[in-house]
Amino acid sequence: MAREENRTLTSTTARTPAVPHARKGSGPGEGATRGWRTRLIVVGIVLAAVNLRPAITSLGALLEEVRDGLGMSGSVAGLLTSVPPLCFAVFGVTAPRLARRFGAGAVVCAGMVAIAAGLLIRPYVGGTAAFLATSALALMGIAVSNVLMPVIVKRWFPDRVGSMTGLYSMALALGTAAAAAVTVPVTDALGGNWQSGLAVWAGLAAAAVLPWIPFVRRRGGPPAEHAPARDGSAPAGLSAAEAPALRITRSRTAWALAVFFGLQATAAYITMGWMAQIFRDAGVPAGTAGLLLAVTMVMGVPLAFVIPRLASRLPHQGPIVLALGVSGLVGYAGLYLAPAAGAWAWAVLLGVANCAFPLALTMVGMRARTSAGVAQLSAFAQSTGYLISIPGPLLVGVLYQHSGGWGLPIALMAGLMIPQMIVGILAGRDRTVEEEATTP
Repeated sequence: MAREENRTLTSTTARTPAVPHARKGSGPGEGATRGWRTRLIVVGIVLAAVNLRPAITSLGALLEEVRDGLGMSGSVAGLLTSVPPLCFAVFGVTAPRLARRFGAGAVVCAGMVAIAAGLLIRPYVGGTAAFLATSALALMGIAVSNVLMPVIVKRWFPDRVGSMTGLYSMALALGTAAAAAVTVPVTDALGGNWQSGLAVWAGLAAAAVLPWIPFVRRRGGPPAEHAPARDGSAPAGLSAAEAPALRITRSRTAWALAVFFGLQATAAYITMGWMAQIFRDAGVPAGTAGLLLAVTMVMGVPLAFVIPRLASRLPHQGPIVLALGVSGLVGYAGLYLAPAAGAWAWAVLLGVANCAFPLALTMVGMRARTSAGVAQLSAFAQSTGYLISIPGPLLVGVLYQHSGGWGLPIALMAGLMIPQMIVGILAGRDRTVEEEATTP
């Protein structure tokens, strides 16, 4: 089915180009403008993706300093690491509605502004409650952008979902790894002040606002010349008129993908929030622990480009799900048995396991036929998935505080890999949500 859809999509694309060209009778200037907008959207996608994780991994690298500075207990720090998935679940579900009303470009642009403002303000507010609130502001911007990136890719590049998702995922992994690797050295260079080390990432978010400004649409939707085609190939904001009548909760594929997304997010946020601390408690210096976290994150740079391209060529993504899950199980076993001695190997293996995220994004694009269907599936899978992931980081903090070690938390992380592999195999089956959830 997937191969048939790919052939159909390819032939459709041959008749209706994914990149908008000048219509008959339009001047060459219009075609050049549209080509320029297409290149700009690629820049916007890359810069937005780079900014979707530094708010989290920069905090993970300095979690001990933040805990000491704000007087947090281990349980409260676990709550702090649970805030990202909570915000993604709460705010992500609003993204399709906001995009229909204001345009996807306007929502992503506003999301980048929220990220920049939250990162700039949160280190200096003082107090745990205010720190959580300003973190939520940045995470709100990340949440809506998370949901809309697959939608924008589907609309602008319907014949290149795998490669563009790979580019987006690679940029996301690069931003994640960079924040993990350089936050501690930058903080040291700024005099050891953790507030400055966290606030510096606001500049990167501010730069990501710029390419989205031309795509800010007036209220009511995109201009008529960019209205989406019925096949979803035209680059435009969401169109309520074209949204299929889907009851997404009736789709077993949507539920499997949501649970898979939730379990991989649980593993990812536990890793980003706690892995550096696990290494530090094993005797690894703080700077090296940050580098180890960066290695875990940087594994996603090449693999996030390769995995979506490979996944889009397979009728069933189950073998990739299994390979990533086994890497995670071996990595957690090593983290339990010899956390310091084999630290670099465990960091690499867990980095491979964390590439379930770009795989999940690719499956979102493959499990729906149209960009409107992708919007509904993306919002459902990500919001439900992040809701599922909320207890994980918090539970790790509680188990760590009450057991006095990392044995139980690591056992929890390893145990969650089993259901992740099961639902990932189910989500990777060759079918679409329209087949299961279209209202008669």
